Amino acid sequence: MPALAAVIAELERMAPLRLAADWDAVGLLVTPRRTMVDRVLACLTLTPEVAAEAARERADLVVTHHPLPFRPMARITSDTGPGAALLELVHAGAGVWSGHTAWDSAAGGINDLLAALLGLVHVAPIQPDAETPLAGFGRMGTAAAGGTVADLARMAAERLGTRHVQVVGPADRPAGRVGIVCGSGGDAVADVRRGGCDTLVTGEIKLHDATAARAAGLAVIAVGHHASERFSMPVLAERLAAAVPGLTAWASRDDVDPIGWL
Repeated sequence: MPALAAVIAELERMAPLRLAADWDAVGLLVTPRRTMVDRVLACLTLTPEVAAEAARERADLVVTHHPLPFRPMARITSDTGPGAALLELVHAGAGVWSGHTAWDSAAGGINDLLAALLGLVHVAPIQPDAETPLAGFGRMGTAAAGGTVADLARMAAERLGTRHVQVVGPADRPAGRVGIVCGSGGDAVADVRRGGCDTLVTGEIKLHDATAARAAGLAVIAVGHHASERFSMPVLAERLAAAVPGLTAWASRDDVDPIGWL
């Protein structure tokens, strides 16, 4: 049975914590009952449903992308979703580790995976890390020659398995140089434009950021926050299981997008 320390060391090799934003809560957030672990569940968001799955499947550690707890909590009670999830895991003896913006920015992390999924070439970070130039904030790469924003949007929807995407700006223009910022990328509009990008692919964008992007001549494809990140969790679980002998790791089956479409 692998040691918890070995599992965490591999997680932090894949997603070095120094890459995380300074406001983020990453690393081991809840210590598991045991120092030897053999079952790890990976999820995007730790909900009560995911926590129940972890307890039912006897997971020793939950690797969640979105940190929980994220901000200090005055009370942990079953009256709230975060409290109920944490109490379920504590009672089951499971711990919580989060990669969040470290996994976003890592070489081979979410933004690299999203760029590869969309077939971009000549991919590089928008803001390279000083120590590891292949890591850093966001990604930018070139879309297929002749491909339009609409073509890229349709590809994103198909490959991410989402029913709808939002588009800012004319959809019939060439996608060109494409910036990638998973999750909520609206505040990166200026950085993406300075990087020479024509299009931004992100999870979600606010109205005022969309207005600023359009004024700057930047097209935006917003695929949904969940869709832009959830696809990476099976990859993380597979890599973790392959790297740590004796470990079973899988992506949650109850980790669903809370936002639906009618």
